[in-house]
Amino acid sequence: MSKKRPIETRDLRNIHVINEPQLSPDGTKVAYVQQTINDNDEYEAQLFVQSTDGTENAQKFTYQHQNVQTPRFSPDSKYIAFVANQDDLPQIFLIPLDGGESRAITNAKHGAGQPVWSPDSEQILFTTKLTSGDENISTNEGEEELPDEKAPLIVDRLKYKADPSSTGFLDDKWKQLAVVNIHSEETTVLTNEAANHEPGSWSPDSKQIAYSANKLPDQDDQLISDLYILDVKTKKEVRLTDGQGVFSAPVFSNNGEMIAYFGHELQYAGATLTRLWTVNIATRELSVLNNDWDGQMPDCAIGDMRSGHPNPGPVWSNDDKHIFASVSYKGNTSLYRVSLDREVNAIFSEKGHVYGYSIVPSQNKAVIAFSTPTNPGDLFITPLTNSDRGEQITNVNEDLHHAVSIQAPEEVEFIAEDGWKIHGWLYKPYGFDANNKYPMILDIHGGPHAMFANTFFHQAQRFAASGYVVLMMNPRGSHGYGQSFVDACRGDYGGGDYRDLMASVDQALEQFPFIDSKRLGVTGGSYGGFMTNWMVAHTDRFKAAVTLRSISNWISFYGVSDIGYFFTDWEIGTDLLNDPDRLWKHSPLKYVNNIETPLLIIHGERDFRCPVEQAEQLYVALKHRKKETRFIRFPDSNHELSRSGKPSYRYQRLDYIIDWFDQYL
Repeated sequence: MSKKRPIETRDLRNIHVINEPQLSPDGTKVAYVQQTINDNDEYEAQLFVQSTDGTENAQKFTYQHQNVQTPRFSPDSKYIAFVANQDDLPQIFLIPLDGGESRAITNAKHGAGQPVWSPDSEQILFTTKLTSGDENISTNEGEEELPDEKAPLIVDRLKYKADPSSTGFLDDKWKQLAVVNIHSEETTVLTNEAANHEPGSWSPDSKQIAYSANKLPDQDDQLISDLYILDVKTKKEVRLTDGQGVFSAPVFSNNGEMIAYFGHELQYAGATLTRLWTVNIATRELSVLNNDWDGQMPDCAIGDMRSGHPNPGPVWSNDDKHIFASVSYKGNTSLYRVSLDREVNAIFSEKGHVYGYSIVPSQNKAVIAFSTPTNPGDLFITPLTNSDRGEQITNVNEDLHHAVSIQAPEEVEFIAEDGWKIHGWLYKPYGFDANNKYPMILDIHGGPHAMFANTFFHQAQRFAASGYVVLMMNPRGSHGYGQSFVDACRGDYGGGDYRDLMASVDQALEQFPFIDSKRLGVTGGSYGGFMTNWMVAHTDRFKAAVTLRSISNWISFYGVSDIGYFFTDWEIGTDLLNDPDRLWKHSPLKYVNNIETPLLIIHGERDFRCPVEQAEQLYVALKHRKKETRFIRFPDSNHELSRSGKPSYRYQRLDYIIDWFDQYL
């Protein structure tokens, strides 16, 4: 047998990514989206359907559409609804499960998405963008004013841009709810307020829907989300929550008496753990089912193979005594069953990343989309009664695994200076020989309230294939290790989190003698970019660094980022107008004179989360002081460049990073 080759940057083209699995109501079939990169340097996502018992191979269901998303079986198992583009706008399509062509059932002038079937299989709830008060949803209902591409942008709101979005800027349209009858294709707009409405679920009798929205007058300042129930016929609604929390994904119980949902009350701002809640619709009594648990709901694991994968939300058991949901905990995301008596049990708890699931309680069955550090993702069928792994039903990257060496990392745990345990992973290089010395790259995740996990990272594999040890840690501020841990970096950026990472480097050097202490590199994106900047400004132990979509100056970040006006207060503890000195204290730019490490700066020019001016300031300051640096700007690229950016840019980005480390390490 020939030796497997190391993974290459352009193997991204050979990786098949499975997303959004859906189990048919009778439990016999599974639908999913399979994404690849085609020869035109474009993503292509198609709908596939296969049997759950292995008697039928996967069948491609779509051909004329390039980017299919959000497949949903009708409750009567006759159709699959999905979203695909028509005339450059997303619309809802139906395709018969027994064969035939798909047909668009919406003609929304600003597109349609997020389909949710009514239990009687007669209607589909969906979202569309409309201006407040506009109920003309279709392109043939009234004249649509053509936009003037050179017209000035008129801004009245505090929050006027968002990353990612099609333009980066928000307009006067809001996400509204509508329903379409699948037979007549008649569409009814249900909401028309100046608020973004997120669909939840239908009541069992198909007469009401549950949804979430922020309808406060000062919604840009008060970042909450309330739950509502709306009568589809009368359009009358009631609010279930009191404007004090962030609540989402409301799902009716089977008997229609309760709603399960995710949420928290902002006790720790953006670092507050999301919990599983229920509300009794009649009494409005709220209950938190897992308040004392350290896991985060739903999935918060970070990878680089998919971006913005929708979470399926909570699922009620047949008897309404349990709720199923995914939980991220100690580097894994698993599927759990939570009882109304607050008992928590794992259903699918193998080490890895459950990034998608679909459950049919009546069939005692779930389909799980599951990734590990050596597998970008496959589907498993598992029962709901135990924590067995279940049966794998796809193997979409079989050819890649046969040809390419994929490194399985070693889990590590180090001790911070205050005794806290810091969890992470260490990848050994391709062709590892314990008698050799290897350079090491410390890779730092973004967020910071997120989690490296037992999931596939093409970038980490590529670093290892290039001869590097890779260290990926979850310092304080990361999710998955409890409320105190995730909250610990707030107000202390560059303090305990920095010391956690440096202690991890020190202990890795002690435990793994094959790491060359004189050839250390560091990289990270977003918060990880901030920390990369901070590290090279506070130590000269790293001989090369690459900062990605980073923060360098909290003072300017406050006014230029789409989240800056509230994120600086949430994370640093103040804003520009109250204490600019504190923002400057936590800004890596303040310490730029200390930087001696060669620093490569990579940024997307359409990044509205950490705008490119953050990179510009850092680059000019370094270059003005004759420091070793280079600035690479990717056009038309937002904050998601590494996960969903133009494929050729993703290749170039990774090659630039490796070339920089090769030059200096």
